[in-house]
Order: sequence, then structure tokens, then C-alpha cells
Amino acid sequence: MISLALTLVLIAFVVRLLQVQAVDADAYAAKAEQNRYVVHTLAAERGGITDRNGVALAASVDAYDITADPTMFTRKQLKIGDGPEQAAALLAPILGLEQADLVKKLRPKDKKLQYVRLAGRQTPQVWTQIKDLKAALAKKAQTDDATVNVLAGVFADPTSRRVYPNGDLAAGILGWVNADGKGGGGIEQQLNKALTGKDGKIRYAQSGGRQVPTAGSTETPAVPGSDIELTIDRDIQWAAQNAITEQVKKSKADRGYVIVQDTRTGEILAMADSPGFDPNDLTKADPAALGNAAVQDAYEPGSTAKVMSMAAVLEENAATPLTHVTVPNRLHRGDRLFKDDVDHKTWYLTLNGVLAKSSNIGTILATGQLGKTQPGANRVLYSYLRKFGIGSYTGLDFPGETKGILAAPDTWSTSQQYTIPFGQGVSINAMQAASVYSTIANGGVRVEPTLVRGTKGADGRFAPAAQPKKTRVISAKTAKSLAQMLESVVDDEQGTGTKARIPGYRVAGKTGTANRVDPATGKYKGYTSSFAGFAPADKPRITVYCAIQNATEGLYFGGQICGPIYKQVMEFALKTLQVPPTGAKAASLPVEFTP
Repeated sequence: MISLALTLVLIAFVVRLLQVQAVDADAYAAKAEQNRYVVHTLAAERGGITDRNGVALAASVDAYDITADPTMFTRKQLKIGDGPEQAAALLAPILGLEQADLVKKLRPKDKKLQYVRLAGRQTPQVWTQIKDLKAALAKKAQTDDATVNVLAGVFADPTSRRVYPNGDLAAGILGWVNADGKGGGGIEQQLNKALTGKDGKIRYAQSGGRQVPTAGSTETPAVPGSDIELTIDRDIQWAAQNAITEQVKKSKADRGYVIVQDTRTGEILAMADSPGFDPNDLTKADPAALGNAAVQDAYEPGSTAKVMSMAAVLEENAATPLTHVTVPNRLHRGDRLFKDDVDHKTWYLTLNGVLAKSSNIGTILATGQLGKTQPGANRVLYSYLRKFGIGSYTGLDFPGETKGILAAPDTWSTSQQYTIPFGQGVSINAMQAASVYSTIANGGVRVEPTLVRGTKGADGRFAPAAQPKKTRVISAKTAKSLAQMLESVVDDEQGTGTKARIPGYRVAGKTGTANRVDPATGKYKGYTSSFAGFAPADKPRITVYCAIQNATEGLYFGGQICGPIYKQVMEFALKTLQVPPTGAKAASLPVEFTP
């Protein structure tokens, strides 16, 4: 009986061995390999972003993803039931996370789960702190049987973290990187694919949560992202951002923007807005300040848009800068009575004087000559506005960019056909406004604005960005006449832009003060104050545009609060780029005529 029983037991063992080693061998081998081998992602290093001179604006620094193997926190492994709770209590203050959230990760519903990420992109100091605590527990556990190393299953995977060394400088352009490592705004979002690169993978054998060095491993290296070189000049960006921030605070305004552009190439040297934010710490940022208001805000530009009306009048040979325009105190058109910013007796102005004194009535009278009928004049003006880029995207392809609002001429209301010539009833963004003046400065050729000079790939080769699109808008002759007229705005004592004068330089510019639509109510409330221009006027190199929304303290006229900003930023840019004065005398076109 004993022999029979032993024989049956041995037969059972043999059958089981045959099942395990022969029949189900592949299945068990696969299961063993699954438990033995771990596959981790090797995060690709995100490409850096620099200004035109190679100064770092956004960079990636060493960091660690803090990870854990939940199977090493079980009662069976630690011989205690509250391992996850004890580990979470130690880790929570170091990682700045809630203890309950960590417990959920360390005690997952899937009992076989061997990899969880507790916290991403932590500094090396954080991992050092955890590592030291882990080592201290391990050492104590060797001499004290009551001590359990509850952090034995905590590890770190090398990765990188995004930093912005200049704080809030150019934040509206750069954007930020979210918790998943993807661009959440600005260039970081627009060029996320190029910046991200391609993640790699590593597969290795592990035992007790540690790599077995003799078991071999397979690795697919990560491919780092491309570096992006912007057209921005860090110093000019700082000057623009500092100037607009101070004026917005002083005027207690809602916001403001300054754009600096190279008139010849279309490259943006600065694009600053205020209030801004620090992409290093979005928790302190005002949600309304995120993004880039210079391309996202649509508003009625006011008198800075008159230069496009004058361009149409000159290009169509409807008048010359010296054409006489008699400007009454009031002008009845359609269902409205139009006036200028100041009450005045009848003005006897040249067309140049209409622009210098920023007369709404004079502009209406001049653009009325664009066609035999008012609808005909409307169509001609509309065609020029479109050529200047109004109602279209600028070509930047920037996230959140607005193309503004420009209705078709056959839908213009009775009042719109007379207000659009002086910049009301049409909406633009700040980049479009700057581009208009750069077009005139560039001899009438519009160059699409650009923010990116090129990229440098993993192979170290620099690939310049594609050449921007160029479009002839007006003739060189018309552009030169407009530049001389814009000089009168600044140089002539009757001009509205005298505060933008720069000693030694010929300056072309235009003021603007427009009724502003309140985004909250959709009704007119407050003003949009602006100034646009370029220098040197006779040999243009730089365009500067400034706008402030809803100034509530002190003056609100564009020439008064934006003219000084234009001067401050333009002077800095001219010196930075070492642009000398031309030394030529101003054209000094007449503003008035004697009837």
C-alpha cells in the first residue's frame, strides 16, 4: 500500500513536470519573462530656444521622474500592512504632493502592476533627498529588526525639466511646457513636434526592483529635439517689455503691447505685452495674462490706420501731399455728424496737414475721392486694406492669433463707410498694425513677419527658416511720400506726435486714440491709445508699434502715453543695432495753406 501510494505521488509529480516543462513551457516562460523584464521609456531631451544671438530663452535641465514598483509595497514583501502609508508619509513633503494620492499609486487596483510614476520632472536635489533617506532606512534595517525600509521600491528615471532663465521675459512668445512635457502655448506649442524629439526605450532584467547587470539589456536611444533660434533680440525685448510694463502700471490700464520689427526682413526683434507671466511658475499666473495679447487681441486701431487711407489716395492719384483740403468744424455724412478730436474753426490744410493734425473729417473728405460714388470709394479703400494684410492672418501661424474683423465693402453700414477710413469700425491686432508701417518703410513691399530664424537638429546642422512671402502693396514713390508725411506728424509743431522725437534722427510716426470696445460688455468703454512709426524716416531700419488698452489714470491720448514709449524703445533699438543718423534734412512738407 505504501509503495502504491508513493508510486501515485511520483506519477502525479511526473505528469505536472511534463505539463510545466513540455506542454505549457512557452506560456510559463513568457510569464516569467514578463515579470523579470522591465521596459522603461527614455525621454528625449527637449530642444532649447534662443534669441538671435544665441542667448538661452528656454532650456532643459537634468531632472528625475520619481517612480515606484507597487509589488514591493505589499504585505508579503514588507511584512507589514501599511507600507504604502508609511512610504507616502515620508515622500509627500519632499514631493509636495498629497499623501492620499501617493497611497493610491503605491496600492493600485492592478496587483501585478510593477511601475508607477509618483512625480515627474523633479530636481536632482529632490531625488538626492529621497535617495539619502532610502539609504538611511536600509542601513537601520540591517541592525534593527523592527525597522522596515519602506522606500526600497522607490526609484528614479533620468529625464529633463523646462526652465526659463529670464523669468517672464518674452513669456508671451515662448509659452510654456505642461506637466506632460508638451508645449502649452507660444513657440513651445507651435513648434512642439520639432522641440520634442523622439523618445527611446530600454528593456532590462530586474530582481527586487534592481537591474541585473549580467542579464543584458536592449536599448533604443532617444533622439533629442531640435534647437530653435528666434528672431528676437533679448536686450531689445527687455527694453520693450520694461517700457510697456511701467506705462501700463502708471496708467492703470488693462494691458498694453509693444512690437519692434526689422523693416527690411520682417523679422520681429521684440514682441512684449503687459501684464505678463512667469512660465517657470504658472500657479502664480493670471489666466487672463497667459498667451500673447499682441496677436490675440482684436481692437479698433483708430488714427494709426489713417496711413492706409492716405496710401490709397496717393496711389490712386486722387491727391498729392500738397493737395488743399478745407476741413470744417463738423461734417454731416449719412446719419451722423462727424467731428475731430478738438473743436476748431475751419482748417485749411494740405493732405499732409490732414495726417499731421490727425483730422477725421479731412480723412473722410480725402478718401471720398477714391471713387465716383461712395460705394465705389469703399471698394477701392477695402482693396488697399486687404493688401496691407488687414482681415488676414499675419503669416506667423502663432497659436491663438486673430485675423481681426474687416467686413466686405458691400456690407458696410452707413456710418462704417465713413469711420473705417479713420480706423473705427474695423478691428486688427498689434502685429498687423506694425506690419502696415513696416510695409511703408520697406518701400511699399510687405514682408510677412517672422519669429523663427532657423533650427538646429540633433546632427548639429543649422537649417534656416523659409524665406517670408513678399508682396508689393504700393509703389516706392507713394511709400516715400507717406514717409515724408509721417515725419510731419512728429517734426511739425502742429503735429500730434511731437513726444516721439529722437534727437539726431529723422522719425516717421502716427498717433492713434480710438474708442474701445469693452470685451466684457461689447459696448464702447475707454480708449485704445497707440503710436506707430519707423526710423530713420529717410532710410528706414526699425518699426516700433505701441498700444495701451483702457488707460484710466492720467492722459489717454496716443501721442501722450505711447509716443514716449515709442521714443524710449526706438532709441534703445537704434543704439543696440548701431544704426546711425542719416544726417539728411527733413522734407518739412507744409501743413496748412492760405485760402
